[in-house]
Amino acid sequence: MEFAIIGNNYQAEKAVHTQRLLQFLYQRGATVKINRSFYNFILPYIGKLEFKPILFDEQDFTADMVVSMGGDGTFLKAARLVGNKNIPIIGINTGRLGFLADVSYNHIEETFTDILLGNYVLEKRSLLKLKSNIPNIEYPYALNEIAILKRDHASMITIHTHIDHSYLATYQSDGLIVATPTGSTAYSLSVGGPIIEPTSKTLVINPIAPHSLNVRPFIIPDAVTIHLKIESRSHNFLISVDGRSYKCNEETEVCISRAEHSTIIVKRQNHHFYDTLREKLMWGADKR
Repeated sequence: MEFAIIGNNYQAEKAVHTQRLLQFLYQRGATVKINRSFYNFILPYIGKLEFKPILFDEQDFTADMVVSMGGDGTFLKAARLVGNKNIPIIGINTGRLGFLADVSYNHIEETFTDILLGNYVLEKRSLLKLKSNIPNIEYPYALNEIAILKRDHASMITIHTHIDHSYLATYQSDGLIVATPTGSTAYSLSVGGPIIEPTSKTLVINPIAPHSLNVRPFIIPDAVTIHLKIESRSHNFLISVDGRSYKCNEETEVCISRAEHSTIIVKRQNHHFYDTLREKLMWGADKR
């Protein structure tokens, strides 16, 4: 198998986990590729290797599987670099909580032994696509969420919201999150949104600090297009696409829909989303 490894450039003390993975795969005859900037970053901390992996830049790679070394932010970066290549991604968690990067670095050897034996499953996760007249958006897709946010310390923004051609509501709030099921455990969850099973064919619309008691998170089918018109006293706002922010003005057109392609995630056999809920969020735990 061919593996392409992508990591973050700010966890030098955790480079040893990447070294373990590189040695493990090399000793089993796998072809190992690694993002050049990540390799240059960890090289001073891992010492001399028995071999030199193949280096690649940004999206210039092919592989049977991508390995994300880091937390969920690194996984989102890997998903962006994979784009529509249909290469499955596995996340090794060297960060904190880790819903996307859900394989502990303590389980590297056993996990990749199973992978080399073909003992894993693949899950397709839906992406959001942003259609707008914002210039210079390199990658208009989001695995977690697209959020409309007030840009500064101004008062709330007004967000006129239509679903397809039907008017839904006008939100007066600090912002509005449109999240995928995968993103339901990310930003949306932190502002009171529901947790959605990640393979569901749904989206959630979730206002941020709404100035009303009669608006709540709203789950809709993912086959629709969401049209947003934003007004602000400062005449500007932000659009965040999986944390990548863009400055916008009131003339900005915003349409959000499900993308044509998906992100494919590698899951360990016999390990389900419900296990992750219990392990990461202590779901249903009774500490009395």
